[in-house]
Amino acid sequence: MGIVNATPDSFHAGSRVDSVAEAVEVSLAMWDAGADWVDVGGESTRPGARPVAVEEELERVIPVISALKDARRDGLISIDTRRPAVAAAALDAGADMVNDVSGLRDEVMLELVRDRGCAVCIMHMLGEPGDMQSDPQYTDVVAEVSRELNDTANRLIAAGHPAELICIDPGIGFGKLLEHNLALLRDGAQLRGPHGLALLWGVSRKSMFKELLGQERAEDRLSGTLAVAAHAYNRGVDLLRVHDVAEHAALFTALKELEREV
Repeated sequence: MGIVNATPDSFHAGSRVDSVAEAVEVSLAMWDAGADWVDVGGESTRPGARPVAVEEELERVIPVISALKDARRDGLISIDTRRPAVAAAALDAGADMVNDVSGLRDEVMLELVRDRGCAVCIMHMLGEPGDMQSDPQYTDVVAEVSRELNDTANRLIAAGHPAELICIDPGIGFGKLLEHNLALLRDGAQLRGPHGLALLWGVSRKSMFKELLGQERAEDRLSGTLAVAAHAYNRGVDLLRVHDVAEHAALFTALKELEREV
């Protein structure tokens, strides 16, 4: 899943697009490089980020999604939003999945996903972007995150939503310290729950690499990101949300070739 941020304040400058034309160009390149999905967002949810007005978020993402659907009818698009109104408009414009960093905590969003029957990614976030890193605490982070994600997924499934259209995301860096992030990446397969839900990881260039590897700038964190991607490949993670599609595609090609029996 390639990241396209139609917002001026995303933490990684390389993921930002300044126009619809640039968004289309970047997205087509990601699909051509091997991405299955393009994830379009119009509100930064980095630690400390301030909310964006719904109207502004709509103005940022809907023209992009419409243009992407015109440019590649079969390209899979997800909308990265916490707002039901934005999700609904994005689905109307051609998006295929709702990627909700707040984990469908808004009942209206859950009902929208259920009613539309669309694919959904349910992410775990402790608190809100503005305060989520102030003092996150868990007794057992893997068990607690797994329980919350699966409780939400089970509500959808009980209402008739197909389990195969649900993926879950532990929310690396969203209300977690480094120790929490590492525990989730080591034991994340437990999150799949009784339905064996698809698992998405979003780790690309995040601040955990500043603490883990001393990589201060987001621009310098590709090596750590690729290390986690190789680990994800070996753990059977279904989907990786990344800034650098071509580099990840090359990594996976090499890993598959190393596995091939001759």
